[in-house]
Amino acid sequence: MVPVIWGLLLFSGPPAIAQEAVHKDVPYVPTPPEVVETMLKLGEVKKGDILYDLGCGDGRIVVMAAQKFGIASGTGIDIDPDRIKEAQENARQAGVTDRVKFSEKNLFDADFHDATVVTLYLLPQVNLKLRPKLLKDLKVGSRIVSHQFDMGDWQPDKKVDVDWRVVYLWTVTEKAKKEFGDK
Repeated sequence: MVPVIWGLLLFSGPPAIAQEAVHKDVPYVPTPPEVVETMLKLGEVKKGDILYDLGCGDGRIVVMAAQKFGIASGTGIDIDPDRIKEAQENARQAGVTDRVKFSEKNLFDADFHDATVVTLYLLPQVNLKLRPKLLKDLKVGSRIVSHQFDMGDWQPDKKVDVDWRVVYLWTVTEKAKKEFGDK
């Protein structure tokens, strides 16, 4: 019987190759709606803002910013193609596809220089790795809002508790660009 099994293994061809998994620095954990709203309020999101959500997941931050806060445009960036499809469908269902878009790419390769607001729900080490790019690319006056995790030694302008969660706000300044931009 053993020779028959070996024969089947030898002549059955190579094993099927699984589609390569997407490498994610951060697991997908949805932000609760009340935290999304707190993030957008803390960031003083308003009509005319250009919002980027880095690691956008299902697009809930970008969609709410368009629906409730009237942003001029919103872009969600995520490396996971399944999340991007879900975000696009959520935007379609919410009727905001004229103002929002979603892009499948690595957030470290993203171009967000025109943002007035950037939202994040990343891990602490990812925030720190991203911090120099944020400070290099964003204009003075741009706001950065993070759910749960800070930016290391760059102290936030404001910090709000929502139940057991924390939301942070930083405003990009020349001083912050010089002090924290190259770390």
